[in-house]
Amino acid sequence: MQELPHHYTVTAQSDGQTSAVTIASTGLHNLSTDAPAEFGGPGDHWSPETLIMAAVADCFVLGFRAISRASHVDWLNISCEATGTLDRVDRKTQFTAIELKVSVTAPDSVDSEKLMRLLQKSEESCLITNSMTAKVSMVTDLHIS
Repeated sequence: MQELPHHYTVTAQSDGQTSAVTIASTGLHNLSTDAPAEFGGPGDHWSPETLIMAAVADCFVLGFRAISRASHVDWLNISCEATGTLDRVDRKTQFTAIELKVSVTAPDSVDSEKLMRLLQKSEESCLITNSMTAKVSMVTDLHIS
């Protein structure tokens, strides 16, 4: 890992002909975004709201992968569904809550209590949710096979 601080640059651009916005970053595929249906958009593109929930879910899974490797804990698959609640607080629209639904399948040689500790550590170390004021809760579903 490179020493901190890290810098990430993304460009968003649009034209007057369409409602879509193109987001780009060097070395990555461009994404087309638009406002979600809740804000009058078409609802058929990634939006800032869905992208931030994608970042939460992705960060959780990547964090779990790194933490479980460092702890020498085997697992077979993981999924993380992130649901954000957007509301008004002090006249500002913001995410007020994020619920993580995490499902992990691991071999029967894995200690389920240790696996739960790793999941909790993954939630606590997510740089995306640590950068937000929303309350984060997690529901887990372990499958030891």
